[in-house]
Amino acid sequence: MAKTKKVSPEETLRALYNLQVIDSKIDKMREVRGELPLEVQGLEDELAGLENRVEKIKTEIESFESSIADKKNTIAESKEAIKKYAEQQNKVRNNREFDSLNKEVEYQDLEMQLAEKRIKEYKFKIESKKELLSEAKELFEDKKSALELKKKELKEIVSETEKEEEILLQESEKAGKSVEERYLRTYRRIRGAAKNGLAVVPVERGASGGSFIKIPPQIQLDIAARKRIIIDEHSGRILVDAELATEQAEKINKKINKLLK
Repeated sequence: MAKTKKVSPEETLRALYNLQVIDSKIDKMREVRGELPLEVQGLEDELAGLENRVEKIKTEIESFESSIADKKNTIAESKEAIKKYAEQQNKVRNNREFDSLNKEVEYQDLEMQLAEKRIKEYKFKIESKKELLSEAKELFEDKKSALELKKKELKEIVSETEKEEEILLQESEKAGKSVEERYLRTYRRIRGAAKNGLAVVPVERGASGGSFIKIPPQIQLDIAARKRIIIDEHSGRILVDAELATEQAEKINKKINKLLK
């Protein structure tokens, strides 16, 4: 039966930091373009809203124009009615009939005045809506241009980083396989809970890179000895010494740069 190779704490720490360096590179890459997809989506939503607004204003203008046409018809009908009543007044035989027709004439005259007043109001509203329509169209074109630029920018960044991201993801998977399952689970749990994605941090100037709180001298010696996995009680992150961190970062960067050539 084949013996399972025992992995030393130092090897585990190096493997974990390798994984952290690679994953941090992936995070940084996604952060660079991370805002752009959101900006593109935001502009697309704004354009959709402006398009609806333009259509709504157009519909309102058409409605006012239709109302003006209706009122013009009302005026024309009132004029015809007044003409008819005037002819009838010439033929009446008593004052009662004349007064009755005169009231009809007055009513139609009031209808005409009211219609003319409404026409003026509708025309004023149309002019106001046309101004809003012009502003909305101008804003739409501005946002459309901004969207095209953002889409172009996003496409360029994705094109430039696509190969690098693919390589980094492959390297992350490889690095993960070199870490014992229990430590890999711990790494992923800590990384998932951290806002900046840092699960493994170096000790710098006597403090944890995750909390900047001074670490007791004896713990610092234990970290430098690399004899066991130590988790910072304040930040909850796995700690490595600065020398190990520098060595592994240089090693990983050199490897990634070589793969990208």
